[in-house]
Amino acid sequence: MATASGVSAGPVLQLPSLRVPSSRLLPRRAAAGAPAGNLFVKRAVVYNRRSCHHFLPSNQRGGLQAAVLPVAPPILDDEETRKQMAEDFGFTQIGEELPDSVTLKDVMDTLPKEVFEINDIKAWTSVLISVTSYALGLFFIAKSPWYLLPLAWAWTGTAVTGFFVIGHDCAHKSFSRNKLVEDIVGTLAFMPLMYPYEPWRFKHDRHHAKTNMLIEDTAWQPVWQKEIESSPLLRKAIIFGYGPIRPWMSIAHWLIWHFDLKKFRPNEVPRVKISLACVFAFMAIGWPLIILKSGLAGWFKFWFMPWMVYHFWDRDPLP
Repeated sequence: MATASGVSAGPVLQLPSLRVPSSRLLPRRAAAGAPAGNLFVKRAVVYNRRSCHHFLPSNQRGGLQAAVLPVAPPILDDEETRKQMAEDFGFTQIGEELPDSVTLKDVMDTLPKEVFEINDIKAWTSVLISVTSYALGLFFIAKSPWYLLPLAWAWTGTAVTGFFVIGHDCAHKSFSRNKLVEDIVGTLAFMPLMYPYEPWRFKHDRHHAKTNMLIEDTAWQPVWQKEIESSPLLRKAIIFGYGPIRPWMSIAHWLIWHFDLKKFRPNEVPRVKISLACVFAFMAIGWPLIILKSGLAGWFKFWFMPWMVYHFWDRDPLP
């Protein structure tokens, strides 16, 4: 239950949402003067026990006034809690949160200026190196006897991983000053990998919004040490997932996270559909051409096995 003076215990407060046009909002004032009665708070705005600003109805006409709901201090502010979390996750330590006085600009100011400069020569040189290495790999596959094919696949799969790096830089807007060029290059670089560029970019942005934050980072969710110790099956699954069956785990991650339109916001869906269309076009045109030229065995040799090597190198095989 929520009141103007506080909220009940728990990490997340979820109450019915209330939407009122901005023209009907009243000037903000302190929660101490808020009227008694039933108060409606926007859904899921109190998270991890942090204090946030909320709008509460002030009278029957539907006007709103701002209030602050005092809640418990952030969980990482408590040293004992941090020690317990470190022990549970198997870490040496979990540090304190940055003080409010430290801003993102303060961190960026510590970096050398050149890291923020786009180098066109370096960017396009990386494209040339990746394309050339991939072409040499395909030539190696075509000319190699069967016993050298594993080496040819390892070279070609590693070379095509460079395409992913190029697309990664495009998604970070660090490849070119022209954003349309970045979108085109990123889409083309991802196509041989069957990766839809925009879905990956949207997911990757969310990962960076919560980078290395326990639980909240979508691409980095460590397993609790007590879970590993209490479940030999889970331990073996993790070992095999990052070892012998790593490519298959990466492929499962690829399928689950990048082709489901329900995983994206409505404003993201149009760009997601364009990327999916590009991937399906590669399947509809590229695959038949490979099969027509070299048969199913050629598709296996020239595309599938290098693709599997790429997924072995993929650093994010688990959701």
